[in-house]
Amino acid sequence: MNVQDDLYLGPSGPSGFDLTPTSGDNPTSQPGIGPAGRIVFRNIVPLTLQVANVAALQALTSGTALTLAAGTGVTLGTAPDGSGASVIVFDVARAVSLTSVSDLSAINVLIVGFDEYGARMSQLRAGPNNNTVNTLKAFKSVLSVTPQGTSASTMSVGTSDVFGLQYRMIDAAYIVQAKWDNTLAANAGTFVAADQTSPATNATGDVRGTFAQAGNASNGSRRLIISMHVDGSQCGTNATQTNAIGVTQA
Repeated sequence: MNVQDDLYLGPSGPSGFDLTPTSGDNPTSQPGIGPAGRIVFRNIVPLTLQVANVAALQALTSGTALTLAAGTGVTLGTAPDGSGASVIVFDVARAVSLTSVSDLSAINVLIVGFDEYGARMSQLRAGPNNNTVNTLKAFKSVLSVTPQGTSASTMSVGTSDVFGLQYRMIDAAYIVQAKWDNTLAANAGTFVAADQTSPATNATGDVRGTFAQAGNASNGSRRLIISMHVDGSQCGTNATQTNAIGVTQA
C-alpha cells in the first residue's frame, strides 16, 4: 500500500488490486491508480447582497471606468497580481450585479477583477434594462468596471446571490447535494455548469460553475453547503489544473 496524500491501490493482479507492499517495501515504486475521487464541500455564509456596494448611481462614459468605493459587505484591498492596484474584495466568490432604472441594455460593460485563486478575469455584460443583471462569472474581487458606451442614465454595481464553486463542475450529476438556511431538505437552487470553452474569453461563462440558492436571500447568517464529487482526473495522480479548477481565466 502506497500512501501519498490519500490511500492508493497497488498494481492489479489475478485477484484484483494487490495491497501488499511493493518490491523492497518502497512505497513510491508502485503508485497505483491514485484516489478515484472524493467529496468536497463549499461551506459559506454569504453576506446580504447589495446592489450598490461596488459603485453607486453613476452616469456612463464610454471607455471611462466607474469610480469604485467599498460599501456594505465588501472591503477595499490590493490586487493579488502584485501590481499594487486597489480592488473591491467580496466576502465570497459571487457574480457582480449591474442595476439601473433606465434601459442600458444597448451598452456593454466590462468588469475586470480576480477569482478566488488570484487569477485575473473579465466579463463583458450587456447593461440592465430597468432591472438587475448579473455576470456569468463569479468574482472574488473587482478591479474596474468600464462602460463601452455613453449615457446620462445612471447605473449601480453590486453583489449577487450567484456563488462560485471552487472546483470545476461540468455536470449537475457531480453535485451530490446542496443545502441552505438550516433546512434539512435539499435546496432546489440553480446550478450552471462550468464553461469549458478554451481559450476562455470575456464573453464565456464561469470556468468552474456557479450555484444560486432557491428561497430566502443571503443575510449574513444563512449557510450554504454544497457537497460535490471530484473524480480521479481532478484529485488523482493524473489530475491537471484544467480538470481541477477549469480552463485559464480570461
